[in-house]
This record gives sequence, structure tokens and C-alpha cells, in this order.
Amino acid sequence: MGVKTMSKVALIVGGGRSLGAFLSKHLAKEGYAVAVGDLNKENAENVAAEIVADGGEAIAVVANACKEDEVTAMFQTVIAKYGRIDLLLYNAGVARSSKITEFSLVDFKFICDVNLNGYFLCAREAARVMIEKETAGSIIVINSKSGRVGSKHNSGYSASKFGAVGLTQSLALDLAEHHIRVNSMMLGNLLDSDMFESLIPQYAVKLGVSEDQVKQVYIDKVPLKRGCRFQDVANVVTFYASEKAEYLTGQSVNITGGQVM
Repeated sequence: MGVKTMSKVALIVGGGRSLGAFLSKHLAKEGYAVAVGDLNKENAENVAAEIVADGGEAIAVVANACKEDEVTAMFQTVIAKYGRIDLLLYNAGVARSSKITEFSLVDFKFICDVNLNGYFLCAREAARVMIEKETAGSIIVINSKSGRVGSKHNSGYSASKFGAVGLTQSLALDLAEHHIRVNSMMLGNLLDSDMFESLIPQYAVKLGVSEDQVKQVYIDKVPLKRGCRFQDVANVVTFYASEKAEYLTGQSVNITGGQVM
């Protein structure tokens, strides 16, 4: 099977569920051929199948973003299929919440491995491909407001997200001469995401409230009085990936409803 060249190709790492699945489908509607990258084969294949059923172009690629050989193989698969990558969207992320005195080194390392090391590996491989193919590409990491301000009981998560800001700025400097832009999306609380839902019991303990009150506590922190929605993220990602943002690189973009400025 020969290489199929599309006008724009996006690789979404962590694209198989929740926000990642939403962004994969959104970018397909924006005209991208989408490689849905995920650790979970079934999730990646389901999202790719939905895109194709809706008239889009997509493939599923399976990889653990923290394993160098799997990341390399993932990029080789995408290049073999589409011949290029215009957009890398790194959306893989994990969070575990507990007070520092109870925080295990295993959890801290795991969070940093996925949120920071995985971003490094995928961004490095994307840069290599974009430079080789002379593509004026875009690398975007889905980050968090916890990379702007510390987060109680979230030392591992916040540390990894602060690290991703520094990595973003450094990559932007490394890659500017190749016309490759690198930016970081600093999200507010995605109250309907799988990640936030999984943390509600731990956040209830942190806040000293019942589990059914947790979301309202977080809504009350936001000047615009709602959580961050998937569409809010998609709107900003679409802009930053586009030629309209060609003069914007190394930025950490708050999508927080005014909670963090």
C-alpha cells in the first residue's frame, strides 16, 4: 500500500477517550487526517472507526508514550501511512492526589513519566519527522493551570505540568529555525473528564466536603462560573495549530475562565 498524502496530518497521543477522543474527532472535522494514538488499542480503534464512519480519514496507532521504542514505532507507522505530520497533540496525562507526607515515590515517578517524559519523547520524534520532511509543523501539549500555580495534594501533577512549560519554551527555541511552533494549553478543571471524575473522592477529602459538592466548589473558583469544556480546548487548539497562529510559539495559553490569569 502506497503512502497516502493528505493536506494536513495530526497525531493525537492519548486520543482514545475523554478529551483526547473529542479532539481527535474535532480535528478530523477540521480537515486533518488523524492518527489516534493511545495505550489502549480498542479505544484508539473505536475513535478512528467513528471518524471514518463520519466521512473523515483516520488510523489507530497503539503505543505507550513512555517507552522510546514504542514511540518511535508509532511515528514510523504514521509516516508510512500519510508521509508527514503537521500537528503533534500530546494529550496523555495522569494524576494521583494525596498530601505530600503520604505521596509515594512510585506515584510521583509515574506521573512525571507520563506527563513530562512522554511529552519529551513524542515531541522529539515529531521534531525529527517535521525537520526531515521540511514541514512547518505545530507541537501542542495539553497542560493544566497546575503548571502555572501549585496545587494542594497534587505535588506530582503540578511538578510535571510546570516542567512541561519549561520544556515547551525550550523546544520552541530549538525548533524556531525550522519554523516548527511549540505551545502549551493550560486548562482549567475539565469537570466532565474521566480524569476529574476519578479524582472526586480524593478531592472531597482535600476540600473537606461531600463528593457531590466537589464540582460546585471548583465552579465557584472560576470568575466565568463554569468548568472548562472540551469545546473550549478544541477552539484554542484549532487556532494554535493553524497558520493564523504562525507568529505564536513558546506560549502557555490559559484556558481557565479567568481562574488563573
